[in-house]
Amino acid sequence: MAWTIRRKTAERAEEGAGPAPGTGPADPGARPADPGAGPAWPRGARIVATLVAFVFMVGFAVVLARLTLEPSAASERLTHSNLRPGDSIRHYLAQPAFRDTVRQLGGNIALGVPFGLLLPVLAPRTRGLLRVVAITAAVMTLVELVQGALITGRAFDVDDVILNSTGALLGYLLLGRRLGRAVHPRRPRWWHRFTRRAA
Repeated sequence: MAWTIRRKTAERAEEGAGPAPGTGPADPGARPADPGAGPAWPRGARIVATLVAFVFMVGFAVVLARLTLEPSAASERLTHSNLRPGDSIRHYLAQPAFRDTVRQLGGNIALGVPFGLLLPVLAPRTRGLLRVVAITAAVMTLVELVQGALITGRAFDVDDVILNSTGALLGYLLLGRRLGRAVHPRRPRWWHRFTRRAA
């Protein structure tokens, strides 16, 4: 009899107690975790990652200038401007040597990949698929304009801009998005305050 009374008293105490910490219902005002963000890096690691990205971006800018802005008098007769999207790409695909096709298409795509990898780490405001592609397209359009107007043996080619932007898109989707969110975790926006109050 005494054992039954103690058991009922314990059950009532358990019913009166709230749920264990961490097992109760979620706070309706809390922001849901971003499934693609992953854990944020420590502050020191983020600073180092930003500095490394800056060094790589400077080195990439030097390589880009050497590849695109150096005169090439030997190819002056072979170059011509292309303002019609797809013309140069079809020409690359029609080349008899597969190696030349890979070099032309793959080289232009690879030239845009660092934009997709480094921009989200260097500047949090450039994160986002459209922003990365737009910035890459703007920079490479400027490079192509300089080539066509000032550099001997170089010409403006809209297909190069398209391929470079495609490379930036691939770099961002493969790794740049995750790196950007790890180095610069998203912060609550000002409108989240009103959402939490309403909840």
